[in-house]
Amino acid sequence: MKPTLFLLAAGMGSRYGGLKQLDGLGPNGETIMDYSIYDAINAGFGKLVFVIRKDFEKDFRDKIISKYEGHIPCELVFQSINDLPEGFTCPADRTKPWGTNHAVMMGADVIKEPFAVINCDDFYGRDSFQVMGKFLSALPEGSKNVYSMVGFRVGNTLSESGTVSRGICSTDSNHLLTSVVERTKIQRIDGKVKYIDDNGEWVATPDTTPVSMNFWGFTPDYFPYSEEFFKSFLSDPKNMENLKSEFFIPLMVDKLINDGTATVEVLDTTSKWFGVTYPEDRQSVVDKIQALVDAGEYPAKLF
Repeated sequence: MKPTLFLLAAGMGSRYGGLKQLDGLGPNGETIMDYSIYDAINAGFGKLVFVIRKDFEKDFRDKIISKYEGHIPCELVFQSINDLPEGFTCPADRTKPWGTNHAVMMGADVIKEPFAVINCDDFYGRDSFQVMGKFLSALPEGSKNVYSMVGFRVGNTLSESGTVSRGICSTDSNHLLTSVVERTKIQRIDGKVKYIDDNGEWVATPDTTPVSMNFWGFTPDYFPYSEEFFKSFLSDPKNMENLKSEFFIPLMVDKLINDGTATVEVLDTTSKWFGVTYPEDRQSVVDKIQALVDAGEYPAKLF
């Protein structure tokens, strides 16, 4: 059974000010998402599922889905702040979505096979889809509790325009994830990758240190775990009172690892991650994509 690619696109409108501004960065106006989908198809993924806001549906079908439909089956699911388990009501003043893992939960009815989750606005690179596709395709049928994450080498994920936030991963001798610590200020200083630790000191870390860029591999048993844990999350008064609290994927993964319920294998990749963290990054992303096209990594026109 071919794995599915689940694309987190629900935040698109807020981040880009509407679909019209889904930025064309490739030589023929391709978006970053176009490259992810092209790489996923070539890595053996068999279906795309997009999670979006319901009010974008028409625009999204016309401008986005129509592009891919001849190449791979596509489905849409919707994230709404009112989509909560029975017995819970969204606070009246809340406008912020409930976070990445709530978005993932929206796929429960349409995903019955191993699946990968990505951000739609991050450039992950061909090799990362190959390693994830290989991992998911090799899982025995009915597999449970055996998950994965693409661990990008931190040196391949930096911005030339300033510091970045990354989840720095620790692994055991079997490459299984033991923890992810969010570091909010990472950059290259005097040739070395450094981050600010809890004491405000700059600490060097090897270029090859794995970081999480929100590229996860799960099996469908992840949905019921998320449903249960989301209830606990909502039952905590501080999460209900804080109108910006979010149910993130690492929160769920961390719980499953610490409980001993699941393992998460960290998959090494040579891919260089990039994205538009700062407005000044845009030209550099355009140049990097053009260089990949010039090198023959991608055709000039994808779809």
